[in-house]
Amino acid sequence: MDCFVARCGYTGEDGFEIFVPEKNAVKLWQVLMDQPEVMPSGLGARDTLRLEAGLCLYGHDIDDTTSPSQAGLTWTVGKARRAAGATPFPGMERILKECADAKTHVKKVRTGLIPKGAPAREGAEITDLQGNLIGKVTSGAVSPILKQNISMGYINKPFNKEGTEVMVKVRGKSSPAIVTKMPFVPTKYYKP
Repeated sequence: MDCFVARCGYTGEDGFEIFVPEKNAVKLWQVLMDQPEVMPSGLGARDTLRLEAGLCLYGHDIDDTTSPSQAGLTWTVGKARRAAGATPFPGMERILKECADAKTHVKKVRTGLIPKGAPAREGAEITDLQGNLIGKVTSGAVSPILKQNISMGYINKPFNKEGTEVMVKVRGKSSPAIVTKMPFVPTKYYKP
């Protein structure tokens, strides 16, 4: 059957994504499941792996109000887009201003957290040690690889520095957390 195969993935692992017309989806699934070395996995597994790899999920970690500079994704803004006389694109003024001077124009950034209490999931408030709101968790889970809770979210500067002690509020109870860099687990992307 005709399909489009991309050697990329959304988990930090070396993998493939296969795109087929809807009429062939069940047939392809069955062909794959008939292979003894193939095992299915669900959305929860994918979500945990992408969080361990520090990858964003649209609608949770990024949306149409998030800039590449805030999300740590300035590498996605190509050189041609940054060049004088570049073809305009949505959000160009803000994005280019932040890329040129993130220290001045970006007030909050996406960062990793290691919560010490219950898993801090989407929507959990991040506060400084005095209880002042400084950010929000956008994704969180228990990491099977690290055997500890991990989260990512947006934190106001200067609280985004690695090693900063903060608090996360889960179900009304505050617990300590440490700001950390991402990815939490080294990625294994194919690099030719």
